[in-house]
Amino acid sequence: MRTADMVDPGPGTTLVERVAGEADVGNRADRFLAEISGLSRARVKALIEQRQASRDGQVLGQPAEAVRLGSVYALHVPPPIAAWPEAQAIPFPILFEDEHLIVLDKPAGLVVHPAPGNQDGTLVNALLAHCGDTLPGIGGEKRPGIVHRLDKDTSGVMVVAKTEFSLATLSARFAARDIERAYLALCWGLPSPASGEIEAPIGRDPKERTRMAVVGHHGKAALTRYRTKQHWSLAASLLECRLATGRTHQIRVHLAHIGHPLVGDPVYLRRVPTAARNMKEPARTALLDFPRQALHAFLLGFNHPVTGEGLHFESPLPDDFSSLLATLDQIPD
Repeated sequence: MRTADMVDPGPGTTLVERVAGEADVGNRADRFLAEISGLSRARVKALIEQRQASRDGQVLGQPAEAVRLGSVYALHVPPPIAAWPEAQAIPFPILFEDEHLIVLDKPAGLVVHPAPGNQDGTLVNALLAHCGDTLPGIGGEKRPGIVHRLDKDTSGVMVVAKTEFSLATLSARFAARDIERAYLALCWGLPSPASGEIEAPIGRDPKERTRMAVVGHHGKAALTRYRTKQHWSLAASLLECRLATGRTHQIRVHLAHIGHPLVGDPVYLRRVPTAARNMKEPARTALLDFPRQALHAFLLGFNHPVTGEGLHFESPLPDDFSSLLATLDQIPD
């Protein structure tokens, strides 16, 4: 299939080839090649631009070209290159795994992706070591697909894609909110009403660019639904929160905005809360000394991107969070 116009695909390249049928006629060539290869359209477009695609033995010129009946389309897919993060054997609990995705229970303190200040020791490093050579590659790199993120000190359920198709499908579902996701959050005080919605746009704090904030201009729409599951006098409340949108730090920002910041939040809890002033020990110290934001992603549900099977996962509260609630139960009614 390769002509002189095509770039030599090199060793280890996979050839994906198909004859276009009547149902394919009129479809874009890049979309058609994406469907038969399982790659994203962005990846296929890049390969077309690198002259790694052909129609009837001739280099395919335009990604938007209409598919022709009876033509033979071929795509040379180079082997994925090693991802730049180093594979590191870091244990993490796995709730479900197949060749398409992994569902895991992220512990608090584990950063999801390498970044300045956290170049290694992350979940991505751990996933590279765990998956080894079973990753077929995403975007030409042998790496896992991070569908959504949890903050470093937020614990709970996450799904990670192993393939481009799974990443694209799950990312689209998260963007459309076609998933079930819920958090447990321990906040200061007792919200009023006990159940409700917080609808306020979120953007970068104009005074502190490392923080997010409820902003009046240039913010993105954000809606958090909450209900109080338990409360300890007026000192603290355990909330179940569900996101109608997915903004950075959304639960943390929204609860701080209504005057009920998360216990232990190092960014959005700026002073000792009024609710702590008259609390009895040991609950007062336990709340004030909790070393991270008390936020746990306890539930995740979605349809499998390939099989369509409904998947539902729940994660129990981690030990530090459970111990904190046990201490609060000592507060007299």
